[in-house]
Amino acid sequence: MVRILAKLDHLRRKIAVKVVIDAYAWVELFIGSKSGKKAMELIQNSDEAFTPDIVLAEVARKYLREGMDEETIQRRLTVIEEVSEITPIDKEIALESAKCYMLLSERAKKDNLRGPSLFDAVVLATARTLRAKIITGDEYFKNLDEVLWIAK
Repeated sequence: MVRILAKLDHLRRKIAVKVVIDAYAWVELFIGSKSGKKAMELIQNSDEAFTPDIVLAEVARKYLREGMDEETIQRRLTVIEEVSEITPIDKEIALESAKCYMLLSERAKKDNLRGPSLFDAVVLATARTLRAKIITGDEYFKNLDEVLWIAK
């Protein structure tokens, strides 16, 4: 049994693990919740971590709406920049975002959720373009193949 586990671990490390970190994961990580601890573990065990640039705006908007001071918001955005590579929206991601928005909208209707945001579509498009997994607990992503689910 020990040999099998060692071989599986060795094989797992031969496969590069790329993750895209959603705003949900960053917020949970900053508050130190169980979901945030799962996110931290997944980030630490990844080979490459990415955050779409639009997630920086989403996180800043959330905290500003909640009344957090700008200095604290800046510090948190700096952590995101230091922990992950910030990925810009280019033509490929823009087109894939449009496709992902349509997919997420259809799924939201079926699941009786309000429509997704373009932020969500960009996160999914970034993951698909990079062939990465998304760290999230956002309901719009639930049960997608690309997702590493951190919510309860």
